[in-house]
Amino acid sequence: MRLIGLIAAAASAIAALASPAAAQKEFGSDELIAAAKKEGRLVYYTANFAEVEQEVIKAFNKRFPEIRVEMVRAPGGQLITRIKTEAATEKLSADVINHSDRGLMLALDDLFQDYAPPNAADYREDAKVSPKLWPGVTLGWCIAYNSALIKTPPKTWADLLNPEYGNRQMGQVAGPSGGTTWTRAMFERQVLGEDYWAKQAKLDVIYYPSGAPMADAMVRGEIIVGPLLYNIAYTKARDGAPIETVFPPEGVPIVPYADGIPKTAKNPNAAKLFMNWRLSVEGQTFMIKDLGNITSLKTPPVYPKGWDPATKKVWLPKYDEFEKLRESWLADWNKVYNYRQ
Repeated sequence: MRLIGLIAAAASAIAALASPAAAQKEFGSDELIAAAKKEGRLVYYTANFAEVEQEVIKAFNKRFPEIRVEMVRAPGGQLITRIKTEAATEKLSADVINHSDRGLMLALDDLFQDYAPPNAADYREDAKVSPKLWPGVTLGWCIAYNSALIKTPPKTWADLLNPEYGNRQMGQVAGPSGGTTWTRAMFERQVLGEDYWAKQAKLDVIYYPSGAPMADAMVRGEIIVGPLLYNIAYTKARDGAPIETVFPPEGVPIVPYADGIPKTAKNPNAAKLFMNWRLSVEGQTFMIKDLGNITSLKTPPVYPKGWDPATKKVWLPKYDEFEKLRESWLADWNKVYNYRQ
């Protein structure tokens, strides 16, 4: 009996040591949640599509209806300019900022406060460029095709060099269009081979400024195949369009966003709760299943349609190379594809 008592006492001691962590729930402590509800609102700056972020906000409000999220949406470059201007005049009104270009956000690192979600240890270290900035959104590239026009679809990135997709039947978003396309172009050159661009350029590819018009052209049958961000293809297919997707075995280039909470946030508790929910298993599951995102969690809670975790892998560029190589490699891309902006 004495042994049993000692074991019980030891167990109690261990539980006591673990109690601070245990008190930290999936979305934050009870105190944080109560303080966030008291604030009752937050201002959310995003460079993502407004329609997508509205769905995220609705899902967040199903969990926390007491907090009103006021969204301010602007294209990437314009949003950064607005943040810099407001910060310079001490009028930055954002409580949370979400942006697709990690480099631009890293340049503003001093504007952000120290922050980490409850499940910080579950995230890939290489998906972050700063301890203050977190990948609440992670997009990934796939091969998309018009299923009404292609019955035997490509299965690998190498298949996109097949002459049967030539003569302006293939589309792609131009390499210099932004950080997401630069990620794809970098993957092609580093993983698929130095000559991949040159071989594909011979097929007379049609170029688009972004994924949305390319997806629309694919639905209309103006092109039949091409690399596309999965979330764009997914939402088209979800709404009934004849688009199917393939995650090639050579790798899936992923694009982690950078989200942070400014030091000047007027609703810091609501901001932390919103970030915590987005980065939680619940938030990431919603964005994978409903929006076609990937995730920067080390262990995904769910997988996209057609994703076999035994054979599919993600590819993330080394950040120093991502920044160092961008200008010269994109100049090469323009030359190889004979592309002029």
